[in-house]
Amino acid sequence: MIRKIWKRQEGQSLVEFAIVAPVLLLLLLGIVEFGLILFNQHVITNASREGARFGIVVETPRRTAAEIEAVVDAYCANHLVTFGTGGTPTTSVTFVGQTFGDDLTVEVDFHYDFLVLPNFISTLAGGIDLRADTTMKYE
Repeated sequence: MIRKIWKRQEGQSLVEFAIVAPVLLLLLLGIVEFGLILFNQHVITNASREGARFGIVVETPRRTAAEIEAVVDAYCANHLVTFGTGGTPTTSVTFVGQTFGDDLTVEVDFHYDFLVLPNFISTLAGGIDLRADTTMKYE
């Protein structure tokens, strides 16, 4: 009688693993996805800082908005993790004047498309918009 009970429990571990494995896999992929979002936010923040610093340094004539945007775009192209989705940041440069003490603002917007999670959570299908802005004073 005891042997019959043991034989009925032989596949128990396999069934339990089959129930828990998808949840663990989804959790692991969610952690990776969230890490990529944080990394890309860090990259666009640094890109806006690089562009602002490039723009405020004393230079005659002052650097143009197009030159600052080129620096930001180059930084993003070298550091953003997109996995070939083709996401490119949008950069805008705002300045009132270009004399000592005036503000220069560099804003970087980036749309991050989720890699795995939208297949499981339909509300995230559109991705997430990341934004970074840096304001520095002209030297």
